[in-house]
Amino acid sequence: MALFPSDEWLTQYRDLINGSSEYRESAEDWEGDVAFFLEAEPDRGVPQDLVAWLDLWHGECRGARMITAEEGETSAYGIRAPYSRWREVVLGDLEPVKAMVQGKLKLRGDLANIVRHVRAAKELVHLTTLVPTEFLGNA
Repeated sequence: MALFPSDEWLTQYRDLINGSSEYRESAEDWEGDVAFFLEAEPDRGVPQDLVAWLDLWHGECRGARMITAEEGETSAYGIRAPYSRWREVVLGDLEPVKAMVQGKLKLRGDLANIVRHVRAAKELVHLTTLVPTEFLGNA
C-alpha cells in the first residue's frame, strides 16, 4: 500500500494512467499540468498542506510527483480542497467535476475545458480507486 499522497502513490497512479486506453482516447487533445492542493486538517491527523502534481499531455502522464505550493501555483490548473475531501475523490465517493461546479473543490484554471474533458476526468478518478492506498490520520 502506498501513502496518499506520496511519490510512490503518484508513480503507481501515473503507470495506471499511461496504461489506460480510455484515458488516452478521451484526453488526446488535453494540454496542461495539474496541481492538487491538499489542505491540512491537523484535527484529523493531516498536519500540513501537501501538493501533488501531474503533467498531463495529449492522453499521457509525462510526470507525477509531490511538489511545493510555490511550484503548484505555476501549473496550468490548480485544484484545492481539504485532505478529507480528496480522500473522498480517491475512494470514488466524490465526482470532481460536479464538486468543482458545486464549489466543494476550488479550481484555478479553465472549468469549461475540464467540462469538455469530463470523460477523461472520470477515468482519472476511476484509476485512483485502483491504487492500493493508505491514508493519513483519520481524515
